[in-house]
Amino acid sequence: MTDRMQMIIECAEEEAAKTDKQTVSILHLLIAFLKQDASFLAELSYWSSISIEELRCVDKNVQTFDYRQMSSSYFSIPVEKDVTIVFASAIGYMQKFNQIYLNEGHLLKALLRTDQVDKLLTDDDKFMMISLGATARDMITHLGNYSFPNIPSSFGIRRVYHTDRNKLVSFVYDHFSREWSLTIERAFVEGKDTIYVATDSQRNYVGFAAFDIFQNKKNYFGPMGVKLDLRGNGIGFGLLHHCLRDMKEIGYEYAILGGAGPIEFYEKACKAVIIPIF
Repeated sequence: MTDRMQMIIECAEEEAAKTDKQTVSILHLLIAFLKQDASFLAELSYWSSISIEELRCVDKNVQTFDYRQMSSSYFSIPVEKDVTIVFASAIGYMQKFNQIYLNEGHLLKALLRTDQVDKLLTDDDKFMMISLGATARDMITHLGNYSFPNIPSSFGIRRVYHTDRNKLVSFVYDHFSREWSLTIERAFVEGKDTIYVATDSQRNYVGFAAFDIFQNKKNYFGPMGVKLDLRGNGIGFGLLHHCLRDMKEIGYEYAILGGAGPIEFYEKACKAVIIPIF
């Protein structure tokens, strides 16, 4: 679970503790999202047509149709049955996208598909929240005064050779997507040398990253991917910084991180910030 997910859970518990039932509900989760004032989640409350106080009033008067206290490993206090259903759905989204951390985007997407939320938010609200909080976002990080960390040599990170082409294209296709594999293949055809790979002790690929290859966009980092079973070991962090170092040496003052899915990873890894879309 990401740190921001933990903050949302704790906030929902605080809201629930103020009520007679002292049981976390769907409404408390929604309020917790709207109370966040950091990063892109701060935009949710600003653009929403319903306020936190309005939701609290609804919470006081609502009669839950299927109220049932249950325990959850995510919470320190009881939750309603619908909350467990939402978390199961969120885990499904996490697995669908081959991710290993449950994040706020997974939870928000699951939350916005519940009947209770349908009665509280307009279609415009839900579209806005999905766009802001449950969709990959472009980010930016400044390179001018960036201090680069030391990357362990054990990750086997190197720039690609021309002979990597077929094997790397197949690796990206098998472990990530056809679209990314076509992007990598096109970069080889155009003779670009802005791709890095990470390899294991048998010199098998375990990850890759690139810059300036997606639709020929300059200052643009991505795509990047690490094998599912090896994520969380610092490989992506290393690949990212090899590319960012090259981008700085080229003379780029900043880097655009295109369609960043694990937003919190990039915030922590290279102090990237969200580019507003509204």
